[in-house]
Amino acid sequence: MRTRFAPEALADPEFADSEREIRRCVHCGFCLATCPTYLLLGDELDSPRGRIALIQDMLENAKAPSTEVVRHIDRCLSCLACSTTCPSGVDYGRLVDHARSYIEARFWRPWPDRLWRAVLARVLPYPARLRRMLFWARAARPARGVVARFAALAPLAAMLRLAPRAAPAEIPPPTLAPTGDRPRVAMLGGCVECVLRPEIRAASARLLERVGFAAGVAEGEGCCGALAHHLGRRDEALAAARKNVGAWSREIDAGGVVAIVSTAAGCGTMIKDYGYLLRDDPVWAARAARVSALARDVCEFVEQAGAPAPTGTAEPLAVAYLAPCSLQHGQRTAGAAARLMAGAGFRVAEPAEAHLCCGSAGVYNILQSEISGRLGDRKAAALAALNPSVVAAGNIGCLTQIAARVGVAAVHPAELLDWASGGPKPPGLD
Repeated sequence: MRTRFAPEALADPEFADSEREIRRCVHCGFCLATCPTYLLLGDELDSPRGRIALIQDMLENAKAPSTEVVRHIDRCLSCLACSTTCPSGVDYGRLVDHARSYIEARFWRPWPDRLWRAVLARVLPYPARLRRMLFWARAARPARGVVARFAALAPLAAMLRLAPRAAPAEIPPPTLAPTGDRPRVAMLGGCVECVLRPEIRAASARLLERVGFAAGVAEGEGCCGALAHHLGRRDEALAAARKNVGAWSREIDAGGVVAIVSTAAGCGTMIKDYGYLLRDDPVWAARAARVSALARDVCEFVEQAGAPAPTGTAEPLAVAYLAPCSLQHGQRTAGAAARLMAGAGFRVAEPAEAHLCCGSAGVYNILQSEISGRLGDRKAAALAALNPSVVAAGNIGCLTQIAARVGVAAVHPAELLDWASGGPKPPGLD
């Protein structure tokens, strides 16, 4: 596409990068067939091609974001299926993230929207706050039908629906051991997953230990920053990135750290992008690039390290594999989990339309619950058609989105691999 950005705008690295991605788009339309919102809504402005046109007009002319532009950008899942499909190599994810930060700085949202977005940004990245919120969510769950009648409370209704019925287990994180004889792996402790499903991290730590690595959480790390980043809260996202880069850099400098492993695919995609996000920071750029180079999804790392031999204790269950968008289109390593599960003796199948998002997409299932619900139902139907004994997905958002929609347990692939190599049977399969 031809662009006409002012020279002073292109002096800003964010605008320069966005202008480059816009120029790469040739409006071929290949992205339309893989965009979930376009397939559901049939509106060109709810497709990547349409959104790129809106973003170009907004950024190129330094316009205040309109309500219409914000609505269509908000409806984007950031699933990145369009980037996988694009023959011109447009990095749509970075472009739409810039648009979101531009909107956040210049658009005054209606007060209910401002309230819910602030609540999510102030609660979800902090495990202690999230646990308290879940306590009150369980108490308020019987009122969700009444809450759902009010449009302004739609995000609250979605939170009540998604909240677990029982208090999740509390499993202390494994601490990253000091330097020793074995190579060390720093695991992301994170925020939401460690509260909702701490057994995933525990199973992953056992799996990593079994393939020869000392695994644990580094002191001082926290939320990866993806939630704030996709809400357009750029400064908060970069602060989270710097905090983690600092914590992991101390361990890398101490010696023996060979990888930074994430069990949540969305978080792993964010960490692999730290080098880009902090590229212009003279203090953090080099350390962030080093961290990104060491970042691995847990299944990606285990496959590279050499999977443990199955012990024969796990049943050869039929597994429906929901490959998270952040692995398929963000990291492009979704095949590792499927190969490992098959090698461990499970019968693995992927559903029709495997490339389409399940509708979770971070906090999308809270802020865009109607569209998210339709996508979740569509994905659940495709999974159910496989008649599985269990559903596996490598992202906490996907597991939360799909668990209530399928009639079988939903677990992380690492839990199945841990079980197959001598660990306990995953919760829900008993």
